[in-house]
Amino acid sequence: MTTDDARWMDQALRLGRRALGTTAENPNVGCVIVKDGRLVGAGWTKPGGRPHAETEALTMAGAAARGATAYVTLEPCAHHGRTGPCATALAEAGIARVVTAIEDPDPRVSGGGHAMLRRAGVAVETGLMAAEARRDMAGFLSRITRKRPQVVLKLALSADGKIAAPGGGRTAISGPEAWARVHLLRAQCDAIMVGMGTVLADDPALTCRLPGLEHRSPRPFVLSRGGQLPPGSRLAWRGAEVLGGALADVLAGLGSRGINRLMVEGGARVARGFLEAGLADVVYLIRAPLALGPAAVDALAGLPLALALQPFAALAQEKLGDDLLTVYDTRS
Repeated sequence: MTTDDARWMDQALRLGRRALGTTAENPNVGCVIVKDGRLVGAGWTKPGGRPHAETEALTMAGAAARGATAYVTLEPCAHHGRTGPCATALAEAGIARVVTAIEDPDPRVSGGGHAMLRRAGVAVETGLMAAEARRDMAGFLSRITRKRPQVVLKLALSADGKIAAPGGGRTAISGPEAWARVHLLRAQCDAIMVGMGTVLADDPALTCRLPGLEHRSPRPFVLSRGGQLPPGSRLAWRGAEVLGGALADVLAGLGSRGINRLMVEGGARVARGFLEAGLADVVYLIRAPLALGPAAVDALAGLPLALALQPFAALAQEKLGDDLLTVYDTRS
């Protein structure tokens, strides 16, 4: 594979990221179709999981698909669902070559899409930018292979490691740039979860309030052992569900409902619970410059942050106004 192949796959990956948090139980796939060095088709998985990225790209390409190369971030599907297999659609459109990033672990596919293409005479190459694709589709891959969603834990800490002022009331820690970044993350997740303590202290809505992305607010859940939502709370109005039991069982239940990516926003005991159980996959840690003092609420209910982050490696950093976001991913 060439540097041009990598460039086109990078574009397919960028398209796939547009679908994060919108594809129901399906993966967020991107696809571009290239002929004679020119882009002729592009697509990504649409809301609810249909149409698939390949279908969208083929529709755009039309007759230009014949003899072209398709770059797809995940192996094209091989099974009949609400639509026919994407592998068949690519072959019937006359695609000459398919380059994919990773194989689909779904038992209904799992190499079958590549095999269908090869039987139809299509050249197939796979493994290009595989690490990037696994990161982008980690939610789907987690649900298929581990039977639970990917857990994205968000923490906003003061300079002295606190998450709220003394007494635990709502406390503005980070600035407007970090606020916008958190709301973008909400838009990229299927579901969001807080503990009942956060509901009682803050009465959060847990919506995405970025202009134009309000419709992408994640589905809300509240973690509690027997508690009920206050009838007048924002989350009660949003129809949030209260879930109880062991965290592993809660996650398995969400996975069985097709949730790929779960954002966990707090508070301290909930965050500590996910970290101690080894059930947090990615941590978005925002550090603000202000200090709240020794009487303020500790970020992880007594668990040292350095100890909690030992299983993780820093993946990326972003400067957000006066705040610093570090993204940590589990070491593999």
